[in-house]
Amino acid sequence: MLENYYRELVCFLNAKLGNRQVAEDVVHDAYVRVLERSSDTPIEQPRAFLYRTALNLVIDDHRRNALRQAESLEVLDSEERYFTPSPHSTLDHGQRLDMLQRALAELAPLCRDSFLLRKIEGMSHPEIAERLGISKALVEKHIVNAMRHCRQRIKQWDAH
Repeated sequence: MLENYYRELVCFLNAKLGNRQVAEDVVHDAYVRVLERSSDTPIEQPRAFLYRTALNLVIDDHRRNALRQAESLEVLDSEERYFTPSPHSTLDHGQRLDMLQRALAELAPLCRDSFLLRKIEGMSHPEIAERLGISKALVEKHIVNAMRHCRQRIKQWDAH
């Protein structure tokens, strides 16, 4: 049901942000947020919820960038030690990466390739469509399906 709003939301954010690539990234992140939410309560108005989530992500990113530009380099350098992963978190990150690779391996080749070309190679939807010889709409559907599948599999594996 949420997939129906994908293209509409990308167009809306593209008009606001003036950058289709950024708009697509925000929409992907919004879909992940909505699909990963922990509440079991059904969303009353999915379209409005998705728009609000996407706009919140844009606002958060804008605030972060504004704050970053105001900070001195010394502050950023001193922060680095907080982001250096501990051996424990590196192991957890490695395990998560392994889970993600296993989940991706379960996908159909076109679905997996669409997702990887977007998220790893940073290609646009039209570029992916041209490379894989499929429609842009199918690329969008594959990316959303790949995100959903990976989220569900990792949730299942985390539960065990």
